Amino acid sequence: MYIAIDFDGTCVTHDYPRIGKDIHAVNVLKRLVANGHKLILNTMRSGKELDDAVNWFKEHNIELFGVNENPTQKSWTESPKVYAHMYIDDAAFGCPLLNVPELSDRPFVNWPWIELKLTQMEII
Repeated sequence: MYIAIDFDGTCVTHDYPRIGKDIHAVNVLKRLVANGHKLILNTMRSGKELDDAVNWFKEHNIELFGVNENPTQKSWTESPKVYAHMYIDDAAFGCPLLNVPELSDRPFVNWPWIELKLTQMEII
């Protein structure tokens, strides 16, 4: 399965242009990759800030299949929209969020809930 993953507010708290705080995404992302899923970083970051996000994945030993693109779609479309079966993004309708003022002044993805649902769906 191709899974598009946002970065700020999804993998870490919002702290752009810096890298935000840990919100417990690492273990779930590693489990997704270990189960054969392809992660595509789908972010508005660019330049140095994009490099910083890509390096975050490298530092956590999380393999990315693509960055702001699904390499497989080039053979059948020129659309800039990233093709994925699932999108995990704090701005997506219905994405479960946590609001923890001690950690961040903005809500971020609720990874324990995501992990539970992915486990129930036998995706991880």
